[in-house]
Amino acid sequence: MPTRILPAVGDTDAVRSITTLLSQLPDAEPVAPVVDSTQLIDTLARLAAESVDELPEVVVVHERIGPVPALELIREVALRFPAVGVILVTSDASPGLFQAAMDYGARGLVALPLSYEELASRVQAVAQWSVGVRRHLGAGGDVFTGVGGTVVTVSGAKGGAGTTLTAIQLALAAQASGRSTALVDMDLQTGDVASYLDVQFRRSVVDLAAITDISPRVLADAVFRHDTGLALLLAPAEGERGEDVTDRAARQIVSALRSRYEVVVIDCGAQLGGAGAAAVEMADRALLITTPDVVAVRGAKRAVRMWDRLQIRKAEETTIVVNRHSRGTEIQPPLIQKITGTAVAATVVPANFKELQSVVDAGRIHELENKSSVKQALWGLAGELGLVKAPDGAQKAGRGLRGGDRGSVSFRRRREG
Repeated sequence: MPTRILPAVGDTDAVRSITTLLSQLPDAEPVAPVVDSTQLIDTLARLAAESVDELPEVVVVHERIGPVPALELIREVALRFPAVGVILVTSDASPGLFQAAMDYGARGLVALPLSYEELASRVQAVAQWSVGVRRHLGAGGDVFTGVGGTVVTVSGAKGGAGTTLTAIQLALAAQASGRSTALVDMDLQTGDVASYLDVQFRRSVVDLAAITDISPRVLADAVFRHDTGLALLLAPAEGERGEDVTDRAARQIVSALRSRYEVVVIDCGAQLGGAGAAAVEMADRALLITTPDVVAVRGAKRAVRMWDRLQIRKAEETTIVVNRHSRGTEIQPPLIQKITGTAVAATVVPANFKELQSVVDAGRIHELENKSSVKQALWGLAGELGLVKAPDGAQKAGRGLRGGDRGSVSFRRRREG
């Protein structure tokens, strides 16, 4: 059976040399390379959602891949797709880098300039390891998808657009449907999740920032268990400490949460920092909350363009949610979709603050009445996004909002006659 090999190489010259050598390997089936970290993760996630058998046995990561650094990318692949073997291609073959690559989850390292013998030996060994892991998982009868939990980020086109309210209600809907759910406040300077849910806490996301290997026990110590069953990872009480959460720390935290919860909802606020950018890039679905007014829609367009310039997320991979909607406003969802170039959620949230005022002032937003039109809309949005357990037909409807088809690559095995 041929070994499927996926190169992840951003450098044009390196692509040519790596793909040429890979095509010469015996029993190798190299496929079209992906050019950045985002395309790689999206491609693997889509294939894993179909079946573990659709995944390549080997991924070859070049040291100059971007925007996520190579070692961080290897860690994420190893956490999310543990049956895929990763080989790092690097000009630095020192023992220190070799040890670091192994610590991050690589199964092998190949030095530049490439040698046919070394590359062939590494690919063969890693492919055998990958096949063995899959055979073991199959023999154990485990259900293996490799994808982990669903990560949804909620960002605001501007302050006061309803980001935190939306994030909380989406998380509550997922938890109420029977899915283990974590709610993360990544609005590091001005996060209000704790205030909305009236909780007193000692630990926050900052406590995980300096930890390189987040174990289940460490994560459990940092998480606050709310009465509703939600696992809360809150923003620091002292806003200045938010600077300690780097983009690298955010990636590790999101990966750890994804591996332990079925749904992870992240409130990223209205201002984009390094940690929030990392979360949005890693998310399966990125929501941008706007209100139907000129200032907010301009803010949404500005945010979408910035995400695209920074290679965080493309416009077509972002979903706009319209809050405080009414039929009387001149700006309606189709116009917002045309202006921003994004997808727009079919569910809109009505403008009815009177329903919210008492529970917001009391810090008991989780006690919002079921008859509330705002709650019904937000829980309906959770269903549209596929965050709640629902019949197969409803889940299929929610999959349409998944963030684009970045890096569409087919690994379907060739059918033998």
